Amino acid sequence: MEKKLLLGAEAIALGALDAGISGVYAYPGTPSTEITEYIQKNSNRSSQLIRSSWSVNEKTAYEEALGMSYAGKRSLVCMKHVGLNVAADAFINSAITGVNGGLVIAVADDPSMHSSQNEQDSRVYGKFAMIPVLEPSSQQDLYTAARDAFDLSESVKLPVMLRLTTRLAHSRAGVTQADKRIQNPLQSVYSPERFVLIPQNARKQYNLLLSLQEKLETLSEHSWLNRLIPGSGSKGVIAFGLAFNYVMEVRQTFALDFPVLQIGQYPLPRTLVEQLFFECETILVAEEGYPVYEELLRGYFGNTNILGRLDGTLPRAGELSTDIIVKGLGITTSPVTQVPDIVVHRPPSLCKGCGHRDLYDALNLVMSSFAEHHVFSDIGCYTLGALEPFNAIHTCVDMGASISMAKGAADAGLRPAVSVIGDSTFTHSGMTGLLDAINDRSALTVIIADNDTTAMTGGQASSATGARLLAICKGLGVEEEHIRTIVPLKSNLEKNISVLKEEITYEGVSVVIAQRECIETASRKKRNKLASA
Repeated sequence: MEKKLLLGAEAIALGALDAGISGVYAYPGTPSTEITEYIQKNSNRSSQLIRSSWSVNEKTAYEEALGMSYAGKRSLVCMKHVGLNVAADAFINSAITGVNGGLVIAVADDPSMHSSQNEQDSRVYGKFAMIPVLEPSSQQDLYTAARDAFDLSESVKLPVMLRLTTRLAHSRAGVTQADKRIQNPLQSVYSPERFVLIPQNARKQYNLLLSLQEKLETLSEHSWLNRLIPGSGSKGVIAFGLAFNYVMEVRQTFALDFPVLQIGQYPLPRTLVEQLFFECETILVAEEGYPVYEELLRGYFGNTNILGRLDGTLPRAGELSTDIIVKGLGITTSPVTQVPDIVVHRPPSLCKGCGHRDLYDALNLVMSSFAEHHVFSDIGCYTLGALEPFNAIHTCVDMGASISMAKGAADAGLRPAVSVIGDSTFTHSGMTGLLDAINDRSALTVIIADNDTTAMTGGQASSATGARLLAICKGLGVEEEHIRTIVPLKSNLEKNISVLKEEITYEGVSVVIAQRECIETASRKKRNKLASA
């Protein structure tokens, strides 16, 4: 079969395509974005009628994927770790209803927070939901696991989580394809006793989920993703997911022979774990992310013979590496020559020519006239307005929080209460906060930085821009005379200052839509037009 050089994220996408999916559902979020983009660019997608456009947020994406599964088709849903917080309600309850067609949720975690607010570990959610979780250690294994996950999902009638982390998602390796499977036929399930989660049904379904746990553990015992590599000595290692690569590199580099238990499928394979603990006096637990299973193993085997993140043998935060595993195993090495810093470290900044720059110039001039000038912001390119030279925003907590937090501050009496949110983030989770403000008649100004795209993750289509944003705000109940549009350009500075000042001092709900296309997507369109001419 053909061999391709793929990112880990792309390997999942190809595995899902070859497994016969009928749809992918996702909201863009680094490091998961490339999964959906690969499917969108696949030449066979249109002819095979594979649904692949972006969803408005992760919750709707998950529910849509569950609906496709209900109809008997295979569906893939993709998100980053914090996106799973948004989808959690549907995700947890889908373990109770179960699935019909295979449903796989690919979650990309971001230890070290390269582009995220936290480094939470999605395996906690998988354990919480009591579903199978797969965590391969290579691009080839990601491809194979993605294919197998749909079979597993249909065999146990549960959603299956496929977890990867940033380093694996964004590194490349050769991947060999297997045979392709055709899509499932349409075969919807009529089973209200499963899918109508009133208490009498939910109790039965929950007991069914509990009864499946022994089977899931047996499947883990025999999974190709879990294997015990024999060795000698009193110290062994349990290596989870990507950490297996670091452990094996150390083992090979230093010609060591300690036993290694590779874990890539959960729940834990009890027999394999007990075998390793029986053979070794000390166990190093190497897992990328939280010490989820180190904590569990300490509770089962005691603290005296387990090393890992909890006792400081490995760092509690951030990514693992080969060097960290070397130290964790107590291997002494000769001093390594430090590479001097020859490039000055530079923080990220807004693109030259970005409309957000002109928006913040105007906003800063307006806000400087107030004794209190807190600006609540959100997640997107415009978050860079927190840095020099703007220092224009003062909060960024989670998707949509800018409007809700500004409303809370307004309720507390803070004036002015101003929020800045992007067009894509507004439709993702900002509309409900605005509706609350309208219902309470809060004194709040919402600035929607509309750059006509989801720019932070690479320029994906936004769910609403331009006239649609205006219509949404009007439909929610914002008074039409207090929905204003400005074009953030230097030539419009005085006019923009005047509009912002009028709306920020208004004792009610107002919306200012700062409308100017992203400089990067505009340039891309221009290049594509010239190339096709």
